[in-house]
Order: sequence, then structure tokens, then C-alpha cells
Amino acid sequence: MTFNRRTTLNLLTVLCSLFVTASAQADAYPSKPVTLLVPYPAGGLSDVIARTVNNTLSKNLGQTVIVDNLGGASGSIAAQKVLNAPADGQIIFQGSPNELILAPLAISAVKFKSEDFRLVQMIATAQIAFLARKDLPVNSVDEFLVYAKKEAQAGRPITYASVGPGSFYHLLGEHLSKVTNIPMTHVPYKGAAPANQDLMGSQVDIFLAPFGKAYEELQKQGKLKVLAMLNSERLESVKDYPAISESKSLKNFTFNIWTGYFVKKDTPEPVVQVIHKAITDSLSDPAVRSGLAANSQLVAKPLSLKAVDKAYVDGTAQFRAIAKSIDLQPQ
Repeated sequence: MTFNRRTTLNLLTVLCSLFVTASAQADAYPSKPVTLLVPYPAGGLSDVIARTVNNTLSKNLGQTVIVDNLGGASGSIAAQKVLNAPADGQIIFQGSPNELILAPLAISAVKFKSEDFRLVQMIATAQIAFLARKDLPVNSVDEFLVYAKKEAQAGRPITYASVGPGSFYHLLGEHLSKVTNIPMTHVPYKGAAPANQDLMGSQVDIFLAPFGKAYEELQKQGKLKVLAMLNSERLESVKDYPAISESKSLKNFTFNIWTGYFVKKDTPEPVVQVIHKAITDSLSDPAVRSGLAANSQLVAKPLSLKAVDKAYVDGTAQFRAIAKSIDLQPQ
């Protein structure tokens, strides 16, 4: 046996061993219940999305998927929990640019990077609503801007809620203040649920938040106002609300945000493939699609893993650019 033949045989043996190991990993996963970690308290839209998906995902994975809510620090506490756990796919993180791209830029205590996570599949895109407290004396975005300018000049800047420092909704508030040249005060919360409570209690003036059907009911009950959707045109699912493009002063203030399912970066590829297939199959389930649509979520188009990787890289660059535009500084 020559050296080259022996080397080739050894290499083939190693490759066969790796293939067998990979196959075993895919066959063994998941061997126990999987946690779907939501980085906000129960009751908010993120929680609703998770509970819309988890039963179908359980069926597709062949194991129970347990929704676990862990809020705080713009979602970074939950994100860090993923990184502290083994890279075995047993924790699937329901995340967005809020927690994994923006929080590391805004919170000095956050030490992880976006690149420490791998996006497995997109789930949905959320429309953003311009919400106001019920007793705010305005009924449109243009009226709000006139009121906000008057209040700022009187030394009473309006307040805007967010789900935490550095969250997308914090950036939207800062950007709104910057483009209108109207001082506004940021009031951070641990999640949408407590922010909604204070908005309905008139403890905060506005909240630029992902729209869910619950807001439609709250407006009908007179508990808050939906001044506009940050869309470029009226969409059928929210046709009763003005698009921000219909305003005179904020025609181009159009934004949305996506939600996806992530795992720790070094999760074995066979495990990632299993999760990817289970989530992709879940996106075609009628109950999941109708449940997401009922909460005004635009169901994501399933992507290949290669396309998902590119989408995450592109999304990271996009949101880092937004943070840079308002000179976001870690605190």
C-alpha cells in the first residue's frame, strides 16, 4: 500500500465517520421537548406568534415545543440564555433585529454579536402601527405633530414607549424626533404588554409598535387610538387605518420588522436542517397562516438555508445602518 493510497483510505474513513455522525445527529434530534424561547413577557404580540406556531411545530418535529417567556434588556437576557446553553437545537429562539442586531449596539452590558446566532427561517413580517393614548387630543399623524411641537415648546415633550433601549421601536421614536425636529422623551419597557398597559392608562403618549388585531379591538373599545400604519399604502388587512404615506409631513416614514427562528451559531448542520424543514412545513399549515394573518402578520415566504443566511447578513447591515443614522450609543 502506497502512502497516497493509505492517506486516501484514511480520509475516506474519516468522511464516512462524519457522515454517520451527522446522520445520527439528525435521527436523534429532537429526543426530548424543545423550548421555543420568546424574549418578552406573555401577553404581547411576540407571545401570540409563538403560541400560533408551537403546536404545528411540535407535530413537525415529533416532540413537544414549549413556549418560554423571558423578558428584559431589549430581549438580550433571553438571547444570552441561548448562548449559555449547548449548541444542540434544544432551544429555538424567536427573535428579530430588536434583540440580536440592535441590543448589542445599544446596551453596553450585552457582549454577544449578531453573528453568534444563525437564522434558520423567517416566520413573518409585522406592520408597524402609530398608536396613541385614548385621551391624546389628536386624530391623525399631522394633528399629532402639531400637538407634539406645541407641547415641546411649552417644556412638556411627548413621551414614546418602546420594548427597551436600542429596540427597533426606540430607534423609530428617535428617528421620528429627528426627522420632525421635535424633542420627545423615551420611556422603555420590558415588553409590549407593559407598554400597552401604560399606553391605555395614559401614562405614555404614543407607541410605535407591531400591529396585532388586539389593537383593533382596543380602539373599538376606546382604550387607545390607531393614528396610522407605517405602510406606503393601505393594505387590505388594515384598510380601515390610514397609511403613513397619506400624511402631509411623514409620507416616507415607512417601516416594518421581521420575526425569525434562530439557533446558536455552532448548532450541527443536520440539526439545523431538521429545524429548518419543520419550520418551513409549519409555514404552509392553514392554521398557522390564518393565525398569523389574524394578527396582521404577513406570512414569510419560505427560504432555503442559503437564502436565509444571506437575508440575515443583509438585515444586519440594514439595521446597523439605521442605528448609525441616529448615532445610537451604547448605554
